[in-house]
Amino acid sequence: MSNLVTALAFLTGLLTGALFAYLEIPIPAPPSIAGVLGIVGIYAGFKLVEFSGASFDLLGALGLG
Repeated sequence: MSNLVTALAFLTGLLTGALFAYLEIPIPAPPSIAGVLGIVGIYAGFKLVEFSGASFDLLGALGLG
């Protein structure tokens, strides 16, 4: 992913969050930093396992894939 795409994604999120606050609409995200860090932790764990090469095909094991 390029830096431009990352910057545009952040800018889009920033503008969307500002619009939600301006319109007094609750944001569709965790309302605290702990919730946000939980999402970051899920992503980091996913990337760590992906990097390690370890995996298990659950859908295949269940005959669904």
